Amino acid sequence: MSVRKFYLFVAVFFAFSIFSVQAQTPTPTPDDETEKIFTEEIKLNVLAFDKSGNFASGVTKDDLVIVEDGRIHQPSSVRRIPANVLIVLDVGNENAFGKNKKMTSEAAIALVNSLQAEDSVAIMQYSDKVEFISEWTTDKKSLIPLLHEKKLGQGNRSVFDFALNKAVDFFRKSALDNRHLILITDGVDSFNDQKVRESWTKSLMSSDINVHVISYTTMAQTSINVGNSIVKGGEGNTQRVPTEVLITLPQQQQQVLTVPRLGSINLDREMIKKRKAQTENLKKSEQFLTKIAQDTNGEIFLPQTKDELIEKMSQVSKIIDASYVVTYTPRRALSEVTADEERNIEVTAKRAGLEIQAKRKLLVAAKK
Repeated sequence: MSVRKFYLFVAVFFAFSIFSVQAQTPTPTPDDETEKIFTEEIKLNVLAFDKSGNFASGVTKDDLVIVEDGRIHQPSSVRRIPANVLIVLDVGNENAFGKNKKMTSEAAIALVNSLQAEDSVAIMQYSDKVEFISEWTTDKKSLIPLLHEKKLGQGNRSVFDFALNKAVDFFRKSALDNRHLILITDGVDSFNDQKVRESWTKSLMSSDINVHVISYTTMAQTSINVGNSIVKGGEGNTQRVPTEVLITLPQQQQQVLTVPRLGSINLDREMIKKRKAQTENLKKSEQFLTKIAQDTNGEIFLPQTKDELIEKMSQVSKIIDASYVVTYTPRRALSEVTADEERNIEVTAKRAGLEIQAKRKLLVAAKK
């Protein structure tokens, strides 16, 4: 009787972007008996800080507890590796309020300069179309000239959803860990293609990508309200010439120059309607961007001024460079999912003085 040969079929790590069991299957011979052993692991980025808010070094799997839908898990591994950062720049003019290329350029340069030397960066821009300014590189100095405002594109439309679809797909084609997607945008889309949005959001939520948003929405709404008020204010100071000049003029002219000017009402109904629609789109965009950041263990920043926008870049890089890659084996097997389901994952610290930020939603797709 021939000796039995056992073949071990080990599934490739379940990165969030795949979630289907993969096996390498040898061709059996008549005398072979095959035993299939599947290993599933979920991968996510965990941010670790000390009590002062600085990066916490030396985190191990014994320092963490993972809770998935109320069930406690222990990490299989904890690794500290450089970040892979894709920066997406909105240079479209579907909404021209509160943003410009110069501001976007300066923000992107500030972000690139603040990342760690070993971090890898790629850059995409979008307006009427999507364009990759740079593929993955650790040579950050080479990126600065490419990010100058005169080098960035410009368009009348914003293909936000199409760009995000490309961005998520770009990550999926790269066998990378510690992945971060940075959006400098107002999130407004000219076409509102719901099928495209559903496609990229589903892929994103099935991945380990963290999304961080620097949003123009607050500045844009302020700009619309200030620059396009329906009711214009009247005149506060009724005296429109200096007193020493006023007293030299005839009485009748003095009266004319001191009569207050009344406020005005903008009766351009089409413009008013358009501005209201733009404001509503920005509010919806802000809500959507906020949810995406929260569900992917990312952050959203809503600066009110250009200076604040630039200042936030150092905070974004601080978050990115506080990441560990953590894996664990789910108690409920991914391969047994019969219908798409959403799982809530949260990681906390067991070690005193260690602050952990890791709370995200995971979409597990059913096998087809």
